[in-house]
Amino acid sequence: MVESKPVAPFIDEGESFAKLFEGGESEAGPVDEGQIVTGRVVHVGKEHVVVDIGYKSEGIIPLHEFQGTSGSIAVGVGDKVEVFVESRETEDGQMMLSKERADRLRVWDEIASACEGEEIIEGTISGRVKGGLAVTIRGGVRAFLPGSQVDLRPTRNLDQFIGKTYPFRVIKFNRKRGNIVLSRRALLEKEREVLKAATLEKLQEGMTVEGVIKNLTEYGAFVDLGGVDGLLHVTDMSWGRVNHPSEVFRVGDKVKVMVLKFNAEQERISLGVKQTQDDPWILAHIKYAVGVRCNGKVVSLTDYGSFVELEPGIEGLVHISEMSWTKRVKHPSQVVTVGQTVDVVVLELDRETRRISLGLKQLEPDPWSLFTEKFKPGDKIHGVVRSIADYGVFVEIQDGVDGMVHRSDISWTQRVNHPSEVFKKGQDVEAIILNVNYDEKKVSLGMKQLQEDPWARIPHDYPPGRILTVKVIKVMDFGAFVELESGVEGLIHVSEMKAERVDDPRSVVKEGDVVKAEVITVDPQDRRIGLSMKTVTGREETEGAAEYMAQERQAHRPATLGDLIREKLAETAAVEPAKTEEAAAPEPEKPASGEEP
Repeated sequence: MVESKPVAPFIDEGESFAKLFEGGESEAGPVDEGQIVTGRVVHVGKEHVVVDIGYKSEGIIPLHEFQGTSGSIAVGVGDKVEVFVESRETEDGQMMLSKERADRLRVWDEIASACEGEEIIEGTISGRVKGGLAVTIRGGVRAFLPGSQVDLRPTRNLDQFIGKTYPFRVIKFNRKRGNIVLSRRALLEKEREVLKAATLEKLQEGMTVEGVIKNLTEYGAFVDLGGVDGLLHVTDMSWGRVNHPSEVFRVGDKVKVMVLKFNAEQERISLGVKQTQDDPWILAHIKYAVGVRCNGKVVSLTDYGSFVELEPGIEGLVHISEMSWTKRVKHPSQVVTVGQTVDVVVLELDRETRRISLGLKQLEPDPWSLFTEKFKPGDKIHGVVRSIADYGVFVEIQDGVDGMVHRSDISWTQRVNHPSEVFKKGQDVEAIILNVNYDEKKVSLGMKQLQEDPWARIPHDYPPGRILTVKVIKVMDFGAFVELESGVEGLIHVSEMKAERVDDPRSVVKEGDVVKAEVITVDPQDRRIGLSMKTVTGREETEGAAEYMAQERQAHRPATLGDLIREKLAETAAVEPAKTEEAAAPEPEKPASGEEP
């Protein structure tokens, strides 16, 4: 705190007020103009008052100078009055006197004495002027009160002081210029120092005192305890949530506070209001036991949940996962708003950490409980594809309950690289419940289980050595996948396409080709079938060669007697028809004489 220094008064030393009051009553002695003398009222007329000041001639004063605030004339014959000599004689032989000027000069004399003796003078603030306020003091004299001298701290709202009467100290005085400067701050600082010393002497940590809110800031309020200020931090204003001190206090409010920390040397004082009240957490475990249903006001939202005030000083967190059984809440604002009153259920309470976990969804029946009562493993369900992942398909069975079909449970035989090849979002599907994990809220589903496993018959239907006509459905770098029947696939490895080396399977087959292949391996455990094109080609070549050799052997074997007779008869039958046709043909005409045949 900055110590205030007394303001030294200033007086124009060139003026001597004593000269103005020399003379007093004069017995025909010299009376100079500008003097203040005492006289006696000898006559009160309609316009003037006649006063005898002991001079050779009497003086006159305008009647209105004796008029009081109510408008009545406050003077009578025989009254003694102090007057100011304006002129010694007029044309009619009388002196001109003034009571008002005498009063003003008397006031100026009193003001001068107050300035010299640092006395207190009272005045009423009459209005605003540039740089401060105008003050009316004794005898209607106007003085100036600078804005910096109005209060202990400069204030913007000077209008609040207009019309109020305060004690002041004169800090500057100049009669020639009619300049009087006052200070209220000097008196307040002196008074504050006295209060401060008394307050610091009795102040102790833990004691409860009364104070006045002096100033508000973002982080707290300064409280005047009597000459010394203490800080009331925003966190110590209430057991409840306070976002800004203005929500609780206003400047000028009286408040009861507890001294939390006190450093007399540095004059630092920490105060608390909530410490003067009972801690609501003392009985929180009784009022808010686990399972209790209560209501509160939503006071803030975060990405992970919303805080609900159950009472001032006690807040609980509704985690985003505890807001709904069925909705997939991405942010609390989808469910609640700040200021909303909500019903909640207490899930957990920790007195040591002062934390309460609350739930909103617990107000409704758990759909998982309803699901497990209705379904069990082995049951067939109908659902809708809600989302598709690399590893499987999520199916919504009922509101709030999803199941997952793993990629391996989509088909017995079909190779599924990605579920999106088979399903679309929103598609209606059927599946069988394989497993239900209530603790983890997970349901495993299967679609291939809706049909009999074809691998129970495949080893019998496609034994090694069987030659099949198959369709190429996909060509890879290592070979080609072919379809044996609907849903049953096999692989022709690149090494099984031709006898000679094949670097690129696409140079031999393409998707949609129909080829012959021989089953060479069947693995029921890994559910794989291997086929070969080159074995079929080799076998066809071998069979063709055998047939050719058989024909050759037939062509070169020795002829029997019967074979020779049959061959001779065949030749004869072929010659006879030719002769018959020749005999039946007409003879050609002989050429005419001279013509060549």
